[in-house]
Amino acid sequence: MKRILMVLLLPLLAISLAACNGGDDTDVVELDVFMSFPRFQEQFEDYFELFEAKMLEEENITVRINLEMPSSDTAQQLLEARLSSDDAPDVFTLHAISNIPEYYEAGYLEDLSDAAFVDVVYDSVLDSVTFDDKIVALPLESLAWGYLYNKDIFEAYDLTPPATLSEMETVVATLNANDETPFLLAFQESWIPQLMMALSLGGMINSEETDFIANMNAGTGSYADIDEVFGIIDLIMANGTDRPFETGSAAGSADFANGNAAMWVQGPWMSGSILEVNPDMNIGLAPLPVTNNPDTTMINLSTSTSLAVSPTSEHKDIAIKLLNFILDEEHSSDLFSDLKFNPLATVHTYESFPWVDEAMSYVADGKAYLEQALPDGVTDVTALMLQEYYAGTKTQAEVIEAIDAAWASALTD
Repeated sequence: MKRILMVLLLPLLAISLAACNGGDDTDVVELDVFMSFPRFQEQFEDYFELFEAKMLEEENITVRINLEMPSSDTAQQLLEARLSSDDAPDVFTLHAISNIPEYYEAGYLEDLSDAAFVDVVYDSVLDSVTFDDKIVALPLESLAWGYLYNKDIFEAYDLTPPATLSEMETVVATLNANDETPFLLAFQESWIPQLMMALSLGGMINSEETDFIANMNAGTGSYADIDEVFGIIDLIMANGTDRPFETGSAAGSADFANGNAAMWVQGPWMSGSILEVNPDMNIGLAPLPVTNNPDTTMINLSTSTSLAVSPTSEHKDIAIKLLNFILDEEHSSDLFSDLKFNPLATVHTYESFPWVDEAMSYVADGKAYLEQALPDGVTDVTALMLQEYYAGTKTQAEVIEAIDAAWASALTD
């Protein structure tokens, strides 16, 4: 009798479960989303819940987003391992400048040219995610960046952002004389110290050394040709906070917010973390001086972290709908404002932030350059070498030799 009852109940149970799942199996979609934004996990989880609710209400589709957010130091390695082993996430972040050419050639990027978001993104920003005449990613971070500084500390000692290396040396001397630490050092994560080289290199090759990249690609150049960039790097390293290898981005944000240093070579993407600790902090943003030629002191303009869709996704239509929702007319402004990202689309109606306006004032004065991609692996080697350079285990000549070798190796791979 029990067996008969069980047989009779099984179909009813199946019907009940199907109803709970929204009907057919085809009405339940799981999306794997891989993002290198651990500091923004809560914001994106909340936003994705809005998307799930929208899909259920408007299309009767139950979407479950499986969000993976590894640390910035390991994200690219983990992602590339998945992409190359046919285990690609449906949606994933990538760096627009560094990754798009390589990932496109490898067949990792879906053509998004017909996606709805294309109609609302500013043309200048779309250019940064366009390759082979195809739009292959949704831009998230449109950046104008240099180094961050504490405006209250600067004003306390009547300081202004320096335009040359010698002026920066004067600023550093004034801060030291008043028991203020000039620079915050947070070298626990290797991507942070390499920002010094990124800014100083960008200033040099877009002013005094315009043939540098062409010479490096031809095998006739060397970082020794621009060794002046070590002047500002040495100054920062010699006048920074203690125990940098014990300090990562999160602790660094807290230290900077608490006034432990006057300057931090870090981008505006950390402003949200800083303001969480000190909502009233008066943040400034200025270009990093490289030499005593003010023409080398420039703001970096770039589109960095962007979202792509895998061509192998079994749910490409839903994945693209998710990208479109990132620039939803009703909700996107709240998301981007909360993330402290720059407006990059016509749907963005929120007021920009003071540090953005300050950076854009340099852009308006012609003191900016468009970031250029470096060969694959060069940035990673630079990051590790600068950690060792600070620790004293590598000399300047050894750092140059290692970066040159990484560049040469990338050209032959």
